Amino acid sequence: MTVLEESSPPPEPVGPPDDQPVIDVRDLRMRYGSTDVLTGVTFAAHPGEVVALLGPNGAGKTTTIEILEGFRMRSAGEVRVLGVDPARGDERWRARLGVVLQSWRDHAKWRVRELLAHLGSYYLPYSTPQASRPWDVDDLVDAVGLTPHAHKRVNQLSGGQRRRLDVAIGIVGRPELLFLDEPTAGFDPEARREFHDLVHRLADLEQTTILLTTHDLDEAEKLADRILILAGGSIIADGSAEQLARRISAKAEVRWSRHGERFVHSTTDATRFVRDLFRQYGDDLEDLEIRRATLEDTYMALVREVESGRSGTALRELSGADR
Repeated sequence: MTVLEESSPPPEPVGPPDDQPVIDVRDLRMRYGSTDVLTGVTFAAHPGEVVALLGPNGAGKTTTIEILEGFRMRSAGEVRVLGVDPARGDERWRARLGVVLQSWRDHAKWRVRELLAHLGSYYLPYSTPQASRPWDVDDLVDAVGLTPHAHKRVNQLSGGQRRRLDVAIGIVGRPELLFLDEPTAGFDPEARREFHDLVHRLADLEQTTILLTTHDLDEAEKLADRILILAGGSIIADGSAEQLARRISAKAEVRWSRHGERFVHSTTDATRFVRDLFRQYGDDLEDLEIRRATLEDTYMALVREVESGRSGTALRELSGADR
């Protein structure tokens, strides 16, 4: 959640034009003492785009997010978020952001609906004709699947229900940009699926830009339009899960059975190979399956290259970052 002060809102900052990135990061650098954590991070995110930021522990994901949120000063580089340098963002700018942390541990005695109505009231001065704030509390409770629990105290919620409330707190102000940190931690499969639907709704219908961090590669693949892999202080890969997988391995593995015997073949043109298989064997083919490199395969291959000390040039050739 973005905390706002009860004061008269200052003049509204100029946001990015419609064709400009919501997030624009160029050569971002961060040093703690003599340790360089970020050594030149560059990426952008556009309206309605869902971007997953992946990387091993200690790669600098949290530092990057905190800089974008305006909670940490960078050492060098250019950063624009909603057209504003986060280091100079005011309360009206902050009202356009939403933050969902891994967990919240306060508000225990509040009832769900009352808490969201109270927090939403802080956003009223920041409503505009283009962006009505806050989210209608009953619509919000329904959107996150908490309608049956709207009048429960927060400390009476289950872990999964509490996580839904965390999400509701993060989006109560109808943010244009939403930061999600491990958003479905503690969710059961049904709640996870419902949350994924909510993310797609925010991106597709509300045109909310979403930057999420997660260790769940399957979730990243399902949710994200683009995936960024941060390692060694910089972005070493940027693209969809399929694009990244193809850069690691152009080959697909085709598996099939015929008369009870299993076959496996590696090919760079799976479509053509399968067409030839059907032409040759027709109805004799069984259990046909095409496997490509998974996001996990891609992620592990790229991170290992960084950890093994391979040169930046060779790594960019591997990941396709020079495109």
